[in-house]
Amino acid sequence: MNKDQLLAYINENDIQKVKFAFADIDGVLRGKTISTEKLLDGLQDGYGFCDVAFGWDVNDAAYDNVKLTGWHSGYPDKNCRIDLATMRNIPWQENITFFLADFSKEDGNDLSACPRSLLKRIIKQCDEMGYHAEFAQEFEWFNFRETPHSLQEKSFNQLKPLTPGMFGYSILRTSQENAFYTDLFDLLTRFNIPVEGLHTETGPGVYEAAIAHDNTLAAADKAALFKAAVKEIASIHGITATFMAKWNADLPGCSGHIHQSLWDKSYKTNLFYNADDEQNMSDLLKHYLAGQLYCLPHLLPMYAPTINSYKRLVEGAWAPTTITWGVDNRTTAIRILNSNEKYTRLEMRIPGSDSNPYLAIAASLASGLYGVKHKLSLNIAATQGNGYQDVSNGRLHSNLHDATMAMQNSSVAKELFGEAFVDHFTNTRLWEHRQYAKSVSDWELKRYFEII
Repeated sequence: MNKDQLLAYINENDIQKVKFAFADIDGVLRGKTISTEKLLDGLQDGYGFCDVAFGWDVNDAAYDNVKLTGWHSGYPDKNCRIDLATMRNIPWQENITFFLADFSKEDGNDLSACPRSLLKRIIKQCDEMGYHAEFAQEFEWFNFRETPHSLQEKSFNQLKPLTPGMFGYSILRTSQENAFYTDLFDLLTRFNIPVEGLHTETGPGVYEAAIAHDNTLAAADKAALFKAAVKEIASIHGITATFMAKWNADLPGCSGHIHQSLWDKSYKTNLFYNADDEQNMSDLLKHYLAGQLYCLPHLLPMYAPTINSYKRLVEGAWAPTTITWGVDNRTTAIRILNSNEKYTRLEMRIPGSDSNPYLAIAASLASGLYGVKHKLSLNIAATQGNGYQDVSNGRLHSNLHDATMAMQNSSVAKELFGEAFVDHFTNTRLWEHRQYAKSVSDWELKRYFEII
């Protein structure tokens, strides 16, 4: 859609206002509602948006350790540009028109902290190498019969799940919550987030959804919008949805696995498939896989960005802890699915549902392309059996601080994403660690308050 087509659409449908949003460094959508007049006025040069959106954390506390923005800069406006290709109507909000935006610039000098702009740069590299990449992210999340107010009043304790008990792939539970379940499937599809599958997972009130695959940018857009849309649809039903990686120590965590493949530019041939190979894996897939395995220790915070992420990455919790791969093996960090050409793909199993889709997908694509560019040999054997016990190539970092320090000091990370992004992103993760380190948890109170 160009500006003339947009103007015609606005006039034909008597649209007075639109919403637009962009993803911050944590993948949280930030945006505003503007008049259609302002929308049209800013299509060429963008819209001023305070850069504090990249200068504060998930609780709107200002970072004290980033160079890009802060009290030292005066928090000026930066130009935000709407992507007309992302236009869609919000079916649960009186058909309001919505756009995604980012901080990309025509001269390529993008705002280094903008996740969507970063991903677009990696996609450009992929295009220049002659490949078309397809991606899809799937999510698990828990649902509760709570509101934002009740969560605060209960101090996030004694929460009531949408449904009780452990009942994965349940037909009964979804029928009992048919209105919510049906709205999720139907409204997401009408919001241009087609869902391939939706079902309960094991755990009280937990669902899993697989989003249909698409080109890289569209897939990341849909993943980011999916989480926000689910929260809004849930709210209509008096439900709160959480995408925390691990909300309860006694229950399974929530994944955000990323499926990916490389095709020729015409999108007719899956370049990851080779019928003549014993494992149906092309040399391109082997290089791509080798790149991801090699880069994993350098980029882990882009897959696991929160303190809570690492509570999920523990043995026996259906989440990887080792630098491993396997064919249809759900205990490894990377799972290869290769039954036929159409569906051959790589599944990155490290990200939780708390991951920022733009950054997790950028890390996946960039590290895979790194292996292709350097023709890295796949010198790590496929894990047979239990990936938790295969430590031959090392373990993943077990906490955000160690993972972030590895990334901050990594020349590989800076080569892939630039020093400015790595500096900004890792300092936001170190801030997150400091906020956690100085907090006093319920575990400490229960363990020490009376006895010590």
